Amino acid sequence: MDSVLLGQEGYPQLLASITGAPKRLFWVGRLDPRPAIAIVGSRVPTAYGRKAAKMLAGDCARAGLTIVSGLARGIDTIAHEAALEAGGLTWAVLGSGLKRLYPPENAGLANRIVASGGAVLSEFDPQTPPLPGHFPARNRIISGLSWVTVVVEGKITSGSLITAKLALEQGREVGAVPGPIDTILSEGPHVLLEEGAFPVRRAEDILARLPSGLSLECQTPVKPGGLDGEGKSHYKEGLGGVRGKILKSLGSREITFDALLEEVEIDGPGLLRHLAELEIEGLVEALPGQTYARR
Repeated sequence: MDSVLLGQEGYPQLLASITGAPKRLFWVGRLDPRPAIAIVGSRVPTAYGRKAAKMLAGDCARAGLTIVSGLARGIDTIAHEAALEAGGLTWAVLGSGLKRLYPPENAGLANRIVASGGAVLSEFDPQTPPLPGHFPARNRIISGLSWVTVVVEGKITSGSLITAKLALEQGREVGAVPGPIDTILSEGPHVLLEEGAFPVRRAEDILARLPSGLSLECQTPVKPGGLDGEGKSHYKEGLGGVRGKILKSLGSREITFDALLEEVEIDGPGLLRHLAELEIEGLVEALPGQTYARR
C-alpha cells in the first residue's frame, strides 16, 4: 500500500487542481499519469444501461483512456470489467478504507484491477468502514481524477448525479447517455442533458471533449521541450493566447488561483482546464492552498 500527501510528488495533478482535494491518498497498484474519464451510474441498471456502459468503457479503454469509477455494484462494476476485458487500465475509488473494501463481493475485481496495472484508491485510513456519508465525498475524487464524467442511467437523486454536479463545479466536462423514456433510470441523464450535458452515444463523443493538447499515446508526462522516440512532441507546443498569459502571470512566483483568475481574465472552469493541461505537460505545478507556480 502506498500513500501521498497533497503537494508531494506522485499526487495526481488533475485531482490536485480541484477545490477540496484530499489531503492524503492511499492506493494499491499504480497511478500512472494517463488521461482518465469517469463512467458512473445506477447500481441496478437495465439491460440497455449495462450494454451502454460496457461499450463505452471498453471502447474508451482501447483508445488509451483510464476508466475511473467507484467499484460499486451495477454500472461501476461493468465499467471496470469492460476496461479490463479491453486490455486497458481502470481506477476504483472507494468510500471506505483499503482494508475495508466495499462491496465485499468485488474483492476479486479489485485484485484484477491492481494486477492489470490499475489502482484501487481511497482518501480514508485503511481500516475506515464504508459509512454512508463517505460516498458523496468519494464522488468528488472520481470526477476530480477525470477530464470527463459520463452518467449511464440513474435516478434524479442518485449518487451519479452528485458526481456529475461535482464535475461541473470542478470545471470538467459532463456527458449523459440518453435512455428510454419508459424507465425512471433515464430521468437523471435526461435532466443533465436539459441542463447542458453533452449527449453520449459512442466513445467518439467522449474523445471529442478531451483537451486538444492531450495525447492518448502518452503514458507519462513529457518534459518541456522533450521529444518521443520519433522526434515528435506528444503535446502541442504553442503557448500563445490564454496559455501564454497564464505562464507570463506565473513568472517566477507562486500565485493563488483567485489572483490568477483576475490577471488572466478568463472564467473559472476555463482557467482550471488550462492549468490542468499545463500541469500534465510539466509546465505548471499545483501547490497546497490552490496555489500555482511554473516548474
